[in-house]
Amino acid sequence: MGVLSMFIGRERELASLNKLYNSDKFEFVVLYGRRRVGKTALINHFIDDKPAIYFMGVESNAKQNLENFSKSIMEYASGYEGDMSFLSFQAALEMVFRLSEKEHLILAIDEYPYVARASKSLASTLQLLIDKYKDRSKLMLILCGSSMSYMEDHVLAYKAPLYGRRTAQIKLLPFDFAETCGYFQNFSAEDKALAYGIMGGTPQYLLQMSDKLSIEENIKSTFLDATSSIYEEPMNLLKQEVREPAIYTAIITAIATGSSRMSEISGKVDEDTNVCSTYLKNLITLGIVQKELPYGEKASKKAIYFIDDNMFRFWYRFVPENASLISRGAADLVYQRIEPHLSDYMGKVFEEICKQYLWKLLLSGKSPVEFTSLGRWWGNDPIHKRQAEIDIMGEQDKNTALFGECKWTNEKVDLGVLETLIERSTLFAYQKKHLFLFSKSGFTKGCVEKAKEMGSVSLITYSDILAVHRH
Repeated sequence: MGVLSMFIGRERELASLNKLYNSDKFEFVVLYGRRRVGKTALINHFIDDKPAIYFMGVESNAKQNLENFSKSIMEYASGYEGDMSFLSFQAALEMVFRLSEKEHLILAIDEYPYVARASKSLASTLQLLIDKYKDRSKLMLILCGSSMSYMEDHVLAYKAPLYGRRTAQIKLLPFDFAETCGYFQNFSAEDKALAYGIMGGTPQYLLQMSDKLSIEENIKSTFLDATSSIYEEPMNLLKQEVREPAIYTAIITAIATGSSRMSEISGKVDEDTNVCSTYLKNLITLGIVQKELPYGEKASKKAIYFIDDNMFRFWYRFVPENASLISRGAADLVYQRIEPHLSDYMGKVFEEICKQYLWKLLLSGKSPVEFTSLGRWWGNDPIHKRQAEIDIMGEQDKNTALFGECKWTNEKVDLGVLETLIERSTLFAYQKKHLFLFSKSGFTKGCVEKAKEMGSVSLITYSDILAVHRH
């Protein structure tokens, strides 16, 4: 697959980069985002038709990185690869800044954390040269990195030497559901949701799937084949990022198989909660795990944890418990064990797809409630004296809110589901409430009639969601 044929989406980011490029003065962009999210592809696509020096840091010593950097500069300056190496990063960078006084030039340093960790003084050197040249330089400097914590602490943070020098920062996120559908023209409507649920929105994972095969065949050729790159991916990613992958694996597996509270997770992995909380913080920084509180609440003791990346969620939910069968090549058998759980697995994914739909509605000015955020709510139902849950909740102000329920099942959603949501919404004192029911398979007559009669209920089918996402 050629890089160009597969480059889709990212229009907003490309537009920002081009706008900065056209400013004709010194610009400094920090581009960061988790591994495999498409940062390098974005940079290469952006610099493709522009004068640019591209240099990718390697996890090695300063000498190796300086040699590679020198090669990139010499190739740009003289058109051929020379063996000449600059004596220091300062000398190399000084050359780039001098070139940029005469011509409009881009310098992209990819995997910047590798370079900076090996050369401790690099950040201060950059700061020094930026301050010296910024008023007469036409350089567009792009620093890019996958190590989120490194980029946030050493490049973006107030204490970092480069703080305040940047003119823009772009955090590259995985694709949302609508963008992911762009990869899979040939899938049926339902398979598009499954593909998103299984691979998430990370471009490099999506490329492992083919919309010419069924979802079953795709799952078998990626997750259930010990030789595929997806099968290796979660472990490889953890090994690159953390020192003790085994404990992290145990924690992610615990969450993926249903433990969501700190006490449950620490019980399952047999480590005390202080230890677990440190590991969980790191997983949150890596964008693998998210911490959630009931909507509108601040008290941390109610927090639950869930896996934020669909590919990881799917992998850790189904691969570890079937690993010995997979390694023996029994993909068909393993798929038969997974299949009955797919609909249940998709419940959480469908909630996420519905939230994205509500945000689109809000941004296009069509939402009946102008909420400021969305989340799940769970807590005590004092009337029935039991725990209650609401899939989606969003508040506009103290008087107005929306409540949503999502059902990814083959049955039509009936009146009972609507009545339960009405009842749960009475746990809150808003005067104006708008209810949303989301259904994969439509609604019964009774449900439709009650919704009409109330007037403050939107019934949304999965095909309605796809229609909005297409525009």
